[in-house]
Amino acid sequence: MPDFFSLINEQCDLCVQTMTVFVSHMERGDADTAAEIRHLEKQGDKLKRRNNHVLDKAFTTPMDREDIYDAITSIDEIINYAKSTIRELEVLSLEPDRHMLEMAIELRAGSEALQRGFAKLSTNPAHAEHDAMAARKAERKVENVYRHSIAELFQTEAMLQKIPGDNNGDGHQLLALAIIDIFKHREIYRHMSNGADRLAHAADKLNDIIVKIS
Repeated sequence: MPDFFSLINEQCDLCVQTMTVFVSHMERGDADTAAEIRHLEKQGDKLKRRNNHVLDKAFTTPMDREDIYDAITSIDEIINYAKSTIRELEVLSLEPDRHMLEMAIELRAGSEALQRGFAKLSTNPAHAEHDAMAARKAERKVENVYRHSIAELFQTEAMLQKIPGDNNGDGHQLLALAIIDIFKHREIYRHMSNGADRLAHAADKLNDIIVKIS
């Protein structure tokens, strides 16, 4: 019987590696970290395809077959969201800000919790419950940062104070640009929030497995 615990652990390791680079990108915003995330995402796709192929061919599995499939998929989706966030930053011509960094740090923390939890399944599955809870906690922290970032983004009074009150049209143009910038940032914040949803789904799947095999 294939060692599905080790196969999923490989994905978790890659997920943590990706989120570590993701945090670095939110700190620096350089092209090298963006390229590395793309490379890691491709590796993630290869691992997902390999693991799904092994699952399809396996006659027996150490845990529910559907749970294995969901774990494989949800972990890979966390990596995918990191890559697509980088892509959106580039398309929208935005630099990372402190809110994006805060969310990235929590996504990394949640990924590390998943890594610890899935690594315990083969030996002490009951002990992994705390790690599943830690991953869910990280997801909630991302949602808190998201709400605060949106509230700050739409502080219209502060924005209007930056717009000159002249009559030559410059003020209207600057206002339009400011509004566009708001919606660009909201798109990134929302995308990272959606990535946290995938983290929560992986944590839920970890918890499901714990309950069934403990």
